[in-house]
Amino acid sequence: MSHSSRQRRLTAAALTALAVAVSATACSSGSGSTDARGGGSGTYTIWDPYPQFDKGSAWVKLLDRCGTEAGVKIKRTAFDTSDLGNKTLLAAQQGNSPDVLIVDNPVVSTLAEAGVLTTTDDTKLDTSKVDPNLLAAGRSGGKTYGTPIGANTLALYYNKKVLKEAGVDIASVKDRTSLTAALAKVKKAGKKGVTFSAIGTEEGSFQFLPWFWGAGAKLTRLDSAQAVSALSLWTDWLKQGYAPNSVLNNTQTTSWQEFAGGDYAFAENGTWQLANARKAGLDYGVLPIPAATGGNAAAPTGGEFVTIPVQDDTARYTTSQKVTACLTSADNLYDTDTTLSYVAPTSEVQNKQVAANVELKPWIEAVKSAKGRTSDNLGTKYPKISEQMWKAVQSALSGSNSPKNALTSAQNAVK
Repeated sequence: MSHSSRQRRLTAAALTALAVAVSATACSSGSGSTDARGGGSGTYTIWDPYPQFDKGSAWVKLLDRCGTEAGVKIKRTAFDTSDLGNKTLLAAQQGNSPDVLIVDNPVVSTLAEAGVLTTTDDTKLDTSKVDPNLLAAGRSGGKTYGTPIGANTLALYYNKKVLKEAGVDIASVKDRTSLTAALAKVKKAGKKGVTFSAIGTEEGSFQFLPWFWGAGAKLTRLDSAQAVSALSLWTDWLKQGYAPNSVLNNTQTTSWQEFAGGDYAFAENGTWQLANARKAGLDYGVLPIPAATGGNAAAPTGGEFVTIPVQDDTARYTTSQKVTACLTSADNLYDTDTTLSYVAPTSEVQNKQVAANVELKPWIEAVKSAKGRTSDNLGTKYPKISEQMWKAVQSALSGSNSPKNALTSAQNAVK
């Protein structure tokens, strides 16, 4: 594809979608350099969303090592997660794309539909060992764009002390009904039930999705009976006092802070809080979010994809593929995903993670049941659907609307 044809495809719609489709998970903080790609044919550029890692970090040393193995020098630039998608679109417009791009998984389909990314067929990148549910987040129009470097997702942290005092056996929590019964016992014992984030942003949608999908609902039908039952669950929890009104404004960080205080039985949060859980000194456990009638609900996947942007000089793809394959090899994935508190995208490395840290077992179970937010070929439709979803959640939890009416309005807005 020529530079001029790519430029025509980089539409305002793509920019709008990227403004919404940013990670709801443990995002990097800080800002990176805005340098464009540089150097000659012996220099390959990599853009990533990890500005917290400096030149002396294991991550940057890995980038340099992969470049050396491919026979080139690496020029790395780190961006804030929320900036990286738009910077990538701008660079593509200018014919200045990086050779390798590591980007939040919901953004992949937007960049792909804008014509910015190559497919794995184009670059011969092997993704055969990646768990299909994780790879799906990088698929659009039947093609795959890149490979995941790791995944995080949501589960329920629980406070063993609070549950013991309330007479709750965690083994009894197998579905929505038994979870609600546990919350009732906790409240009766004078403790607090469950905290989560229902804020009016992508974070709110991210946290609602396990309950939505776990009820059997689909993002193409926000007003289905299954969707209404999921939102009614949350609404009833607030009415019964099992969840606090603060969830309306809670981010995942502030809801975690509530749980870390020690009074809550449960908190919905992610792998990125594991280090904080240890620091809090809580006697805690982790439970995959139960589906409505039992089993594990599909929770949304967070984490990044390693992609190869379109270049005018297609001869560069061979080296870019070598660098990408190095970054996502089994040995390197283990080290990188340990650093990022991610679950690896392959069973081979997941098994190695559990052998080293048994605490990761419930997280790996959750990731194996997880689902990409843009899966089912939603692509750039997802941001609009998500926005209407979080608005419906806010409307119902605040009491402004019934769950049914809130979701009916959301579905009408999406149409």
